[in-house]
Amino acid sequence: MAERTASDIISRARAAFIGLAVGDALGAPVEFMTRGEISEKYGVLEEMVGGGWLRLKPGQVTDDTDMSLAVSRAIVESGGWSLKAIAENFALWLRSKPVDVGDTCRRGIRNYMLKGVMESPPNEWDGGNGAVMRMLPVALCTVGDRALLEDYARQQAHLTHNHPLSDAACISFGAMMHLALIGRSRTRLREETDALIAAYPTFHFEPYKGLATGYVVDTMQTVFHTFFGTRSFEDCLVQTVNQGGDADTTGAIAGAVAGAYYGEAEIPARWVKRLDKKLVAELNYLAERLVRMAPLVKGSLD
Repeated sequence: MAERTASDIISRARAAFIGLAVGDALGAPVEFMTRGEISEKYGVLEEMVGGGWLRLKPGQVTDDTDMSLAVSRAIVESGGWSLKAIAENFALWLRSKPVDVGDTCRRGIRNYMLKGVMESPPNEWDGGNGAVMRMLPVALCTVGDRALLEDYARQQAHLTHNHPLSDAACISFGAMMHLALIGRSRTRLREETDALIAAYPTFHFEPYKGLATGYVVDTMQTVFHTFFGTRSFEDCLVQTVNQGGDADTTGAIAGAVAGAYYGEAEIPARWVKRLDKKLVAELNYLAERLVRMAPLVKGSLD
């Protein structure tokens, strides 16, 4: 791979991480609202307004970004994959009394803190989106190696979520990220989604059912619907968060995919300016460090 191509992957990785945070901050104020309630209050929500049930400041992020940062920092600080370091960072994060924590994530992290458990037992009720929402760092550090992606995806997921649909969503998201990061077409990304649906038909999203809950199937259906049904980063994110429901997480996941696909220049500057400057700087730093660990990029720089 030429250095120029490696540079492009790094740029797309930065866009993915910024896109995740933008989607989180844009959607968080309308989390748990219905489409009708959002329409009545905002018309179409297009700006980072803050507020919501968490009483956030405009541009403030939540657990989607926080947990992605925890995974990223663990990998970068360890110089490679370390499930133990990720678990420790989750524990550190939970002790900090974050603004929001999902129940399944909280339970899994507490099991680690109290018992040292790093793989939650299988649970039919753990089909939430808490594992896929923090998958971006795993995707970034495994570009070029699908088997490694699948291994790390399951490991990090099972810290809190041990469910086949969660695992499948994590791997599918990671594979879509790999394709977007190397500049593959929308058609090729759709093939990856179709492969997921062939294996797990419950993810079928046409026609779209209009559900955007924290159930991982509803979450991914919403992301697929908005990503493949729009033609710009902004339209994708606006349509996603205006579905309501678990809008911070659907926004974060859609923002990561759309960021990698459309690139840095397509993310509205007015949204990025709302984010904390230190956060933006760290996201850019971590994105580059993670990608430079990836097999496809690392091999070109040795």
